[in-house]
Amino acid sequence: MSRIKHFLYNYRNAILAWIIMALLIVIGVSLGVDETLIGIAVVLVGLLGQAFAALLAWIGLVPLIGPFIAKVLALPFFWILNGIGYLASIVAIRQGFTRDVLNYRILTIVLLVGVTIGYILGKLI
Repeated sequence: MSRIKHFLYNYRNAILAWIIMALLIVIGVSLGVDETLIGIAVVLVGLLGQAFAALLAWIGLVPLIGPFIAKVLALPFFWILNGIGYLASIVAIRQGFTRDVLNYRILTIVLLVGVTIGYILGKLI
């Protein structure tokens, strides 16, 4: 069996899940379905099809930097920091600080990208 056929066979469920998720998003947005329902459906399909774990594995397949990015994305610190940011955003939005939340989320994303780049550079140097 060739490598491509072997890859497609091993990740057939995840590939199918990603195709279904993309179709759910495109069809849902074009029909005007509520974004919350689209998000819930996409997350459920992704979890059931193991699409997110496969994405992490695919990132890890990229030569040289892929394994480092996969390690950073799997760090509990990374997930905890992002989760706390979302919880703080919910509270702030309910209190009317939408502009501040936008600035805060941009800073959080920049911090997480910086941590990822720093981890990769630290491992390479």
